[in-house]
Amino acid sequence: MEYVKLGNTGLDVSRLCLGCMSFGIPDRWIHPWVLNEERSRPIIKKALDLGINFFDTANVYSDGTSEEIVGKILKEYANRDEIVLATKIYFPMHKGPNGSGLSRKAIMSEIDKSLMRLGTDYVDLYQIHRWDYNTPIEETMEALHDVVKAGKARYIGASAMYAWQFLKALHIADKNGWTRFVSMQNHLNLIYREEEREMLPLCKEEKIGVIPYSPLAGGRLTRDWSETTYRSETDQVAKEKYDATAKNDRLVVDRVAELAEKHEVQRVQIALAWLLNKVPVTAPIIGATKIAHLDEAVSALSIKLTTEEITYLEEPYVLHSLVGPQ
Repeated sequence: MEYVKLGNTGLDVSRLCLGCMSFGIPDRWIHPWVLNEERSRPIIKKALDLGINFFDTANVYSDGTSEEIVGKILKEYANRDEIVLATKIYFPMHKGPNGSGLSRKAIMSEIDKSLMRLGTDYVDLYQIHRWDYNTPIEETMEALHDVVKAGKARYIGASAMYAWQFLKALHIADKNGWTRFVSMQNHLNLIYREEEREMLPLCKEEKIGVIPYSPLAGGRLTRDWSETTYRSETDQVAKEKYDATAKNDRLVVDRVAELAEKHEVQRVQIALAWLLNKVPVTAPIIGATKIAHLDEAVSALSIKLTTEEITYLEEPYVLHSLVGPQ
């Protein structure tokens, strides 16, 4: 496993991050394909055995049960001081006007609940899951700063927003001497590259670590176009992201398959190798519901694509509607 610094910090993270949306109680959220504790255990243990030390979850994943399962299993198998544990806040966690968002009230309440579910007294990275249009960014940034100063989070990060919003948040933090975001968790893969226009250059300039989600486009980059899985048939979020551009995206997927055959590797390795080549990408967030998914992803670290191959993969791409910012 390779390790790199997360943005402009001294924190060492594995070159791949394990996304934990796959773990939880299936009937507690919108995804029926998630794995319960028994089925999650061998995957999390395998990730640790492969040298992955970076784990990303969220309070909303399976109504908090992802945090519970991940925290319990990591405590059994790992040294907490070597684990980089990340979670997120924004989406509704209970009914009522204060059940979601990034108000001071929500942040102070939800960090404590996340820590309780995770079974730890701090998280390494506390992230805002989306931009809150109903709360002043000054209120959000000061509350996050106080969470860090209270020792409940080591660093803070952001996810899925417009570049102007992210820059505004960085400016507010700098202006007031508050804790700055060190990472951006954004939507980026071979069939969704809109982040290359503004967000990636901004993160490079500001020395922000980039940890993209959906690096394999919900599996679309890893299989024949006609092939389906239980997840692909039931994942409505992925359908909303990619179905509208399926005709053009298929051209990219076909080229991934072509290069995978040329290199005699799996398609996942080509798709991840492309993403790992992007500056300033730090650690793509991979999902796994099978042990093989982890082995294949880690193998991508040894794949080196030529400039010509990267151009060939990128050439069919067409403009996509933004997915993530709201």
